[in-house]
Amino acid sequence: MTKPIPTPAQEQLVRTTGRALARAGLATAYGHCSLRLDAEHFLVCAPRPMGLLTPQNSGTVVSVHGPLPDGVLGEVRIHQQVYKRRTEVNGICRFFPPHVMALAAMKLTPSARHGFSSYFYPHVPRWEHTALVRNEAAAEGVVDTLGNAPAVVVSVNGAVTVADSIQKALVLAWFLEDAGRVENAVQAAGHTDISIFNTPQEAQERATWNGGIVERMWDYLTHDDIEATNT
Repeated sequence: MTKPIPTPAQEQLVRTTGRALARAGLATAYGHCSLRLDAEHFLVCAPRPMGLLTPQNSGTVVSVHGPLPDGVLGEVRIHQQVYKRRTEVNGICRFFPPHVMALAAMKLTPSARHGFSSYFYPHVPRWEHTALVRNEAAAEGVVDTLGNAPAVVVSVNGAVTVADSIQKALVLAWFLEDAGRVENAVQAAGHTDISIFNTPQEAQERATWNGGIVERMWDYLTHDDIEATNT
């Protein structure tokens, strides 16, 4: 099958997302993001620190099936597995949120305790193994753990968010780290027995995407980016 050629707008969107992750403190030298191009291919950002991506840094088109192209980071196998199994997913962020990683060091993940964490009700799943995800079996295990959720914590090695757009995956990354911030505060205060959302319906009602939720956070996270066209 012939690989699709990404449009300039698609390349720009991936780079802008990567820089936004870095600017929000969710990625340093590590991490990557991707955009689905069609049923069989996706575009992943260039393998360099996302905050350093420039307009000259084109991404790489990767097939959902088969080996990774030369030069593509090993953990992009996670992206392959997600796109293979979840046809509704069109964007993925792999990043390293500090508060979430602190929780992971205690073998914990955020629970739904405030508005932004309601999107992960009842809590974020966690992949147990501590090694980096650099083989097929591990990537399959991470995505098994993810299931139908919007996010998974990859043990003590950061997290992944998935969504029907790369913009929403970025927003979920920010929401996840804020959920981690709140969870750490609740754990420190010793009030983990308090439930905010008593039913799945309550959490679902709060976890709305209506009212420009994605658009406003996208504008906030990409403001003054060197390539962004804010909406």
